[in-house]
Amino acid sequence: MIAAVFRIALCTCALLTAGALAQAPPASSVFIDDLTWTELRDDIAAGKTTVIVPIGATEQNGPWMALGKHNVRAKLLSEKIARTLGDALVAPVISYVPEGQVDPPTQHMRFPGTITIPETAFEQTLEYAARSFKRAGFRDIVFLGDHGGYQKSESAVVARLNREWQAQGTRAHAIEEYYRATETAYVEMLKRRGYSREEIGSHAGLADTALTLALAPDLVRTAPLASAAKPTAAQGVHGDPRRATAELGRLGVDIIVAQTVAAIRKATMRR
Repeated sequence: MIAAVFRIALCTCALLTAGALAQAPPASSVFIDDLTWTELRDDIAAGKTTVIVPIGATEQNGPWMALGKHNVRAKLLSEKIARTLGDALVAPVISYVPEGQVDPPTQHMRFPGTITIPETAFEQTLEYAARSFKRAGFRDIVFLGDHGGYQKSESAVVARLNREWQAQGTRAHAIEEYYRATETAYVEMLKRRGYSREEIGSHAGLADTALTLALAPDLVRTAPLASAAKPTAAQGVHGDPRRATAELGRLGVDIIVAQTVAAIRKATMRR
């Protein structure tokens, strides 16, 4: 009898504990999507006054890498950057971006799965996301673009907002070092390791694929890639991803995070 009562008590405690855990907020999440509005308010009041706005893209990435590469990568890199900064949160990824004309199709729009929007719509999205975060209480709104095609739009929106906000204590920032690192320091590191510029590539090549293997390996179709012939531009690939590894990608991730953190700290320093 006593043993049965003891077992019932243990089960009750376990159920209560499980229920409490299920209702608890995500432990130390930096993603705004995971927070309630009161949790977000309290985080801002506690000093998390920088918001990182990751910008991705939904586009073709050759036969061996998924369409959402930029979106996933931008989110995961932004998380690493926010945690390193210590006073930042991460907004939902902006995944619809300019990718060329629909009819006739240009650029990546020639491949199924790519989604495009007009440049004006994209810039308005950035602008009103920034205005929303300013209203919420953030002091620094940081745009990180994972794609080269809209870097100028980021800078144009930031310039307009900062002219308007000049005396208001809130600033917007287009951190170009985030994308630039993938084209400069990361490429130079790969070249020092013996990879050619042709192999490293500019889209879905070795550098691009290695970064994705390091951050989200499920997005790369490694088995068919291993037996593939040298890819061509007609397949949507500029470069050669066949020798890409997660190890090379992790080196790139470290470069991107370090250079971006340094740039954000410099940009958000109050003089």
